[in-house]
Amino acid sequence: MARVVVDVMLKPEILDPQGQAVQRALPRLGFEGIADVRQGKRFELEVEGPVDEAALARIHEMAETFLANTVIEDFVVKVES
Repeated sequence: MARVVVDVMLKPEILDPQGQAVQRALPRLGFEGIADVRQGKRFELEVEGPVDEAALARIHEMAETFLANTVIEDFVVKVES
């Protein structure tokens, strides 16, 4: 079985209140020097059979229609070895 990872992040122009909350908390916890934090989602898919162009196209469609809200989020599909 192959693993395909879909990383979903808010688009750069979209405000990330959760990331901002983490960024503000870091100095209070002793973690200095972090200028910005963006929070995202990671989906790890175990794919049956080969990960060919057709499988990647189907996963891309899945990410575009179900895993990400493409109005406010970008996504990247990667095959892991």
